[in-house]
Amino acid sequence: MNPGYLTVLGLALIMALVLFLPFSVRKVEEELEAFLLLMGFAAVTVSGVWSCGLVWEALRAPVPIALAVLGAGFVFRAARPRIAALVEKMVAAFGLKAAVFLIVVALGLVSSVITAIVAALALSEIITVLKLERKCEVRLVALACLSIGLGAALTPTGEPLAAIIVAKLKGPPHHADIFYLWNLLWPWVLPGVAGTGLIAAAIASGQQDSRAAGLRVHGTETDGIIALRALKVYLFVAALALLGAGLAPLAEMTAAKMRPGGIYWLNMVSAVLDNATLAAAEITPSMPEETIRALLLGLLISGCMLVPGNIPNIVSAAKLNIKSREWAAFAVPLGLAIMLVYFIILEVLA
Repeated sequence: MNPGYLTVLGLALIMALVLFLPFSVRKVEEELEAFLLLMGFAAVTVSGVWSCGLVWEALRAPVPIALAVLGAGFVFRAARPRIAALVEKMVAAFGLKAAVFLIVVALGLVSSVITAIVAALALSEIITVLKLERKCEVRLVALACLSIGLGAALTPTGEPLAAIIVAKLKGPPHHADIFYLWNLLWPWVLPGVAGTGLIAAAIASGQQDSRAAGLRVHGTETDGIIALRALKVYLFVAALALLGAGLAPLAEMTAAKMRPGGIYWLNMVSAVLDNATLAAAEITPSMPEETIRALLLGLLISGCMLVPGNIPNIVSAAKLNIKSREWAAFAVPLGLAIMLVYFIILEVLA
């Protein structure tokens, strides 16, 4: 049954609060996990979709991600000196710009194998070695997270979004297998990853300086700090699961009536919602491949715009203490520009 007018109004208000309060109220920005959790409860309540299954999913879904963040935190803490030495050798051998290009592209390409979470944690360690100004490094992180988000969607092992799509489309007429997303998206994703690397290389300017006020992880990462970060990621993902489920009826109702180009722009809501939940709500086997492609590209590109947009953003921002406002100041204009370029190409090829 379609949501009623009051339900639609309530969900629209929740969406507006999620979009604007983190950038206008400092307390909300500082306690983003708690705020999103509250909004998730509100969205599910307004939609009337509370169920034992939903509660269990919200409790269960973040567990693998949080455990990966926890385990990788200990591994990367031990490997930090080796990572620093490797990055310094790359910069010395190729120069800063070329090294940044290689790092961003490599992380995007391998994320479909090592998962987006591990790629984001590796990025967080790598970026601190560059010793650039904070503003520059925040931009590089946002670009690298876009590259990781794009690349991870090429296989079902890269991120939950890809696994859900393959599962939903495994029957006729698409008969999706592990290569389905690669065949569907590689002409769009690979140029995007390469282009992201080029933009990152162009941004990486100036001389490395050990005194630069760049991004830093905690100087001594204690077990408690690593565990707290994993807990924050758990709460973040749980909140997005609830928020996505609460808003899914509205997204499903809207997507069913739209052409591919409209769905593409509609999925800019992925900037604040879980893209896997949106994909699960919107995609049906009856959709033609051009619609599925447009839908997925809208989710993947817009996911870079805000911290909640995808798992790499969440992990990197948590580890490097990047604030919502400084992320959005660069990533929103970047995402809109890339969305426009891809839209024009999609319309030309339609």
